[in-house]
Order: sequence, then structure tokens, then C-alpha cells
Amino acid sequence: MTGEHPAITSFRDELTRRGGGGEVVILPESAHTAALAAAALGCEVGAIANSLLFDADGAPVLILTSGAHRVDTAAVAPRVGVAGLRRASPDFVREHTGQVIGGVSPIDHPAPVPTWIDPWLRQHPVVWAAAGHPAAVFSTTYDELRALTGATEVEVG
Repeated sequence: MTGEHPAITSFRDELTRRGGGGEVVILPESAHTAALAAAALGCEVGAIANSLLFDADGAPVLILTSGAHRVDTAAVAPRVGVAGLRRASPDFVREHTGQVIGGVSPIDHPAPVPTWIDPWLRQHPVVWAAAGHPAAVFSTTYDELRALTGATEVEVG
């Protein structure tokens, strides 16, 4: 695609390499929250898979959560085997994902990132996740997203 942001092109290539399907959609610039993305896509906010990178004492932890949920870091940390989780800085996110906050995809990172997934996403036949850029998302299924990422289920609340 001519004029496509390099992060989106890189994501498309990685998605294809991993055997993923789905459609990459470029959203309006104003769709920077799960609720706005859901409105733009015509789906429930719960069908948006937020890719949230956390800092676990310098190690990255990626949690794919339904847009309808907030991650209870105190409850989730022991479930994923770490002492604590804190919000990652923009520099930490870019270092470990190669992407910017708001556009972190579940795949296409410089090195593998331990990934967990909110089982709540299973309720939706189609889920949407970031495609490497804040304005890009892709459609997938819960099962495909787990297969693409190797994610382990975790209750996020």
C-alpha cells in the first residue's frame, strides 16, 4: 500500500508470516480510546483487545484485555508470576515493542514478550486489536489471537 506507515506495513508482514488473517483498518485520528474505536468499527467496546504493556521490574509483560475491562495490577501480578506490575513509560514501550503507546500490537515486537489474554474476549466472534500504529487495527478471533501470540489466559480483574 503506497503511503502506508512503516509500522503498519511491518505489522502486516508479521501477521502474514504467522499465518494470521483478518482485515487491517485505518481508523479516524479521533479514535484513540477503546470506546471511540468501537464506535468507529460498529462493535461493542468489549470486542476491542487492548494491548497493554506493563513493566515488571524491568521486564515487559503484555496483557491483551477487553476494552470493557481495566487491569487490576495488584491482582494480576501474582497470577502472571511477577512481584508487581506498573504502567510502562513511553520509552519502555517503544524499546520492548518497537511501537508507540496507543498502537501496540499483540505481535511484531523486536523480541518475544510474555503475553497473557483476558478470556472475556472469547465472547466476541470478532475482536479488534492494534496493528502497530495508533490509527490501525485488525480483525481476528479469540482463538487466532491466542495462537498468534502464544498468550496464556488470565483473569484481569
